[in-house]
Amino acid sequence: MRRTSRKKRSTLANRAIAASAALILGGGGLVAVNVHASAEEGPSASPPTRTQNAGRQLSTIDCPEAVNGLPEVPDQARGEVDRELAAMDTQITDAYRKFADRKEQMVRDPGLAENTVLGPLRGKRAASLDRIGIAIGRVAERPQGLESLAGCSLRADDGQGRDQGEDQGRNAGQGQVPGGQDPGDQAPGQGEDAGRGLGGNGPEAADFVDIRSVQPSVDRPRKRRGASRGSFTTDCGRNENGKFNPDNVIVAPGVSNGAHHMHDYVGNQANDAFASDDDLADGVTTCRNQGDRSTYYWPVLRLQNGQDEDDVDADGGGRDQNTGEIQTPSQVTLKFVGSPVGRVTAMPRFLRIITGDAKAFTNGDANANASWSCTGFEDRQLKDTYPICPEGSQVVRTFAFQNCWDGQNTDSANHRTHVAFAQDDGRCPSGFRAVPQLVQRIVYDVPPGPGFAVDSFPEQLHKPITDHGDFINVFDERLMRNVVRCINDGRRCR
Repeated sequence: MRRTSRKKRSTLANRAIAASAALILGGGGLVAVNVHASAEEGPSASPPTRTQNAGRQLSTIDCPEAVNGLPEVPDQARGEVDRELAAMDTQITDAYRKFADRKEQMVRDPGLAENTVLGPLRGKRAASLDRIGIAIGRVAERPQGLESLAGCSLRADDGQGRDQGEDQGRNAGQGQVPGGQDPGDQAPGQGEDAGRGLGGNGPEAADFVDIRSVQPSVDRPRKRRGASRGSFTTDCGRNENGKFNPDNVIVAPGVSNGAHHMHDYVGNQANDAFASDDDLADGVTTCRNQGDRSTYYWPVLRLQNGQDEDDVDADGGGRDQNTGEIQTPSQVTLKFVGSPVGRVTAMPRFLRIITGDAKAFTNGDANANASWSCTGFEDRQLKDTYPICPEGSQVVRTFAFQNCWDGQNTDSANHRTHVAFAQDDGRCPSGFRAVPQLVQRIVYDVPPGPGFAVDSFPEQLHKPITDHGDFINVFDERLMRNVVRCINDGRRCR
């Protein structure tokens, strides 16, 4: 049943245009020269540069993640820097729209791409980077060399013509669909462009795999003596009331449409781009336990069925090439678990955590944390493909958030370095302490086949690896103490 009557709380953003690139013509086709950084808001390491083969179909714009090249941003400059970084996202979005409108012409004519897309984008990015330098320079030493982050490129979709054998290594043993059927052959309403999704913006047939062809791959971590074995589950609903917006108050505070894709929200209902900590503290919550006013949000999942939603002409929706029927989850589970090697300590109030990378398609997988599966098959987890679930099975998205905190900061300039994942031995990195780990499980009852996708930044082409989740802790102190006690005592609490 269509869900076009629900109110969309989307806000409109002013747009700019940004960044740059180099195209080299050679060997019978175009080669995109790529510059990569790793993470939506900042990586711990940069993945290797990927160079496209000649003759590949250029499909998107690839820019370095500017925040990765910045020094530590002083608190006094962080607001202005965040706004400029959000403007640079908008610049890429607008440039991608220009490229998509005339893609075939630009593939044939690199000069057209340079003059109408890449050159103007480079100029806008350079201006934003200059303003970032000025903002930091007012309160600290001005960073040098930021102009090197202005360059962007056109690049091909690595998934085009992807070899299934290659997929097996990257997706824990997945193979072809039983019987040799191409997943793309099963995609009703996959769009006008032969597996390229609605409007040719993705996803494509190679982005899906039959879950039955994937080998079990999930190992349960061994817990040592002294592990905190308990759990605390909070019930905050499934967004039945339809709260959506394309903001991200963590990454782009004060910027409407900072995400360029629509989010589902459960828990705190005050969350939008302009929400302060006080707003969140006073916000109404959908959580059954009113001591939990935390906000939990993630990109919506849509059926790629050609049906318009109320946001078809809105920012974050159709204007950002996110189209199709938004699906309300059939189930949402929000569980906090412990450490396999010791006790956990309380999270600070207003701790912000982003898990995954909304730009992992172009950034690389250093911070990717997508995990896709199907009910009945959750010992088989996919990172960079969507699952095709058999009849009677439902699509599952799982997010296991960072479980180590630096003991000082509720956020950081790149929104990542104040939290971390435990090391392979289960211990937190030096200087970090274990906190309750949020594990989100979101289930959807969608028709069998590959006709769905998560919302994304337009240039990320709705790739499954871009899936991500966001969390701000607004537990009251008493309830957080109960959560910690429950987990450390080995009890299962709700």
